[in-house]
Amino acid sequence: MDQITFSEAEYQTKKRKTRREIFLERMDKLIPWQKLEKKVARYYPKGQNGRPPYPLPAMLRVHFMQLFYNLSDPAMEDALYEIQSMRQFAGLKLDRLPDETTILNFRHFLEQHGLGKALFKEVNKHLEKNGLMLREGSIVDATIISAPSSTKNDSGQRDPEMHQTKKGNQWHFGMKMHIAVDDTLGLIHSRDTTAANVHDIVPSGNLLHGDEQRVFGDAGYLGIQKRDDHKHRKHVAWYIAKRPGTRKKLNDNDLKAEKIKASIRAKVEHPFRYIKQVFGYSKVRYRGLAKNTNRLQPADGGEIFTGVGLVRPFPADRVGNGQKTHKERKRSVWKLRF
Repeated sequence: MDQITFSEAEYQTKKRKTRREIFLERMDKLIPWQKLEKKVARYYPKGQNGRPPYPLPAMLRVHFMQLFYNLSDPAMEDALYEIQSMRQFAGLKLDRLPDETTILNFRHFLEQHGLGKALFKEVNKHLEKNGLMLREGSIVDATIISAPSSTKNDSGQRDPEMHQTKKGNQWHFGMKMHIAVDDTLGLIHSRDTTAANVHDIVPSGNLLHGDEQRVFGDAGYLGIQKRDDHKHRKHVAWYIAKRPGTRKKLNDNDLKAEKIKASIRAKVEHPFRYIKQVFGYSKVRYRGLAKNTNRLQPADGGEIFTGVGLVRPFPADRVGNGQKTHKERKRSVWKLRF
């Protein structure tokens, strides 16, 4: 066993845990690290020639922390030098820490071997094994992730894989993330990405796993059952919202049914909130769909972003009417993130 430093000994005697420490301890228990490492180990360098690589468990945890806190490669290196709880989570010591190039190369290594998708599937298996992934019903939806629209760069043009679309009266440039969650717990079980100008209904065939008995969606998915991708799903009940103009003409019973559908469909919005507001992925980090998709896969990380569904903000004191104040809602987000 390595001898601890004076700073590590002093750190162990402190009287309280920070919110970051508590969050990382939760992640350490929730994520099936050994299973994820096994998926990556077959491709990871063995260190038979040249300088020995950093241990795989350490690099995988560093990669996940980079996703948790939405850090660039240089910022992740700085955080490892500055923050003891992060070094402790990764099992690293100050005398040997990966630099920004090593962190970059590990991310490229995951992209090269398509391991982001493999990690996502492994976490889903883990959730299903523990009874947290239910397959009877699915909710589908999509969200826009913004990309820089400026042409003030070396190439003098926008990212060719990103496109613009109009939502309401507002134009957006970027990509779309399409997800399907189970209709009971709201955990993501499928995901796809496209340019922003692709209609929500187009990749829906990639989102449903085939065991559904019911599917929920907003008005953008009207007519989904008529598409070739879904004509074979004879046993599925399609609960698709009606358009606003149609809802105005409904009687009271039909309007009540629409509200019930909307209350169930709301579960699909929760992962979007965590991904975009808590984990900071409201804008793309890289150019191209492939790199950003790879970031979302393990970040739905090792479903970290499905790990999103497992990690909630700490309970906050409620005000008299049972609702959180704006200040409490804001504080609960920071408790989760840091």
